[in-house]
Amino acid sequence: MDVVTLSRIQFGVTTALHFLFVPLTLGLIWFVAIFQTMYYRTGEERWRRMAKFWGKLFLVNFGMGIVTGLVQEFQFGMNWSEYSRFVGDVFGALLAIETLVAFFLESVFIGIWIFGEGRVSKRVHLFSIWMAAIGGFFSALWILLASGWMHHPVGYVINPATGNAQLVDILAVLTNEKGWLLFNHAMAAGFGTASIFILGISSWYILNNREVDVFKPSFKLASVVGVIASFLLLMTGHEQGQEMRMYQPMKLAAIEAIWETEQPASFSLLTIGDLSGKREVWSIRVPYLMSFLACNNFECEIRGVNDIQKEYETLYGPGDYIPLMVVTYWSFRIMVGLGALMLLASAFATLTAYLKFTPRLLKYLKWMPYLIPAPFIAGVAGWVTTEMGRQPWIVQGLLTTAQGVSPNLTVADVSISLVGFVTIYIALTIVMIRLIYRFARQGTEAALKKSVDVELPSNTGTFIPVGAQD
Repeated sequence: MDVVTLSRIQFGVTTALHFLFVPLTLGLIWFVAIFQTMYYRTGEERWRRMAKFWGKLFLVNFGMGIVTGLVQEFQFGMNWSEYSRFVGDVFGALLAIETLVAFFLESVFIGIWIFGEGRVSKRVHLFSIWMAAIGGFFSALWILLASGWMHHPVGYVINPATGNAQLVDILAVLTNEKGWLLFNHAMAAGFGTASIFILGISSWYILNNREVDVFKPSFKLASVVGVIASFLLLMTGHEQGQEMRMYQPMKLAAIEAIWETEQPASFSLLTIGDLSGKREVWSIRVPYLMSFLACNNFECEIRGVNDIQKEYETLYGPGDYIPLMVVTYWSFRIMVGLGALMLLASAFATLTAYLKFTPRLLKYLKWMPYLIPAPFIAGVAGWVTTEMGRQPWIVQGLLTTAQGVSPNLTVADVSISLVGFVTIYIALTIVMIRLIYRFARQGTEAALKKSVDVELPSNTGTFIPVGAQD
């Protein structure tokens, strides 16, 4: 493998593992804020226990997300320095605002929420968790506006002296349709992931008749939010498909395995290609459906990858502009399939809660914990679809992935860092899963503890209480 391929694998694996933590962080904190609000309004201890329990699981996930996310910044300089130079004038403002405003806002107020109970007023304590949630909201927004610019560059000129993109219209970047579509979809994914996460754990407690007064309200809220979020996921994904037809037609054609231009276009239920991945061997298709999904009418033209390839060769010069279709095709279907499963599971959970957990429906909740991995897998599959679908471009129409790699890297350099990063990330992921599993089974009493016993690093065997929540 060459440097470009190894660097892509490294960034892909580390980002995918980091992305496991992102949706749950985005969604779960809003549930914690709601539970904290209910405690503030009613004074009922069960709402406090809910906020502490789900807040503890959120903090584990949030901490792991920070650790794994930091490495992404280093990779921009180490593996992708040419890309960083090209987009630096555009991304500099966006990422600086994200770090200095949104992330600090989120982190500072999370700290106040963790350590401030009993030290600040209840109103300030409540205010802190809502500000942390809003900080996470804006952190995601700035990052996804930057990502949207890579898919649909706007508000820039190419500096003739440096050859780099230079920001000239910040308003165009902030109102970029692609960035907002990515953000809306990511937030819906966050609420959907948090809902399935809460439903799975709450179901286990309800079935085991443990702390039912806490976990039935959690279950009810998550079931309703899950239905809404899953529906919004489908709608925002549909909007992205229509946007793709206009700005990234190659990605849309690759996702649907449309080799030749079709009018009207059919939707692929199952397509098998040859070993090259660029020719259809056999398929099952629904006539007219792709035209309707992409254009809201049954006569819309969807261009095929072969026609788009010829156009791109004329525009950008010789080269292969077709993404790895087997990856985009199947990752998209994994995402959609699991999204539909999330919608059905949330709808069933809502029915169960609405019918007051009748024994006839209650027995089916035993399957709910097994659905917890579904939104995480769907999130990674969606990210793979989005990013692999625009290859070979790292910035659509302006910079290819091969042009963005650092010029002085060697295969040995990337191979060593690849093995190191992947090993560390897998270890961190295993640690996170074990911690979530452990804390989730401990119940709310463990989450309410103010201190833990910690062994001193000495031969005395002395124990001291540490005044921090575990």
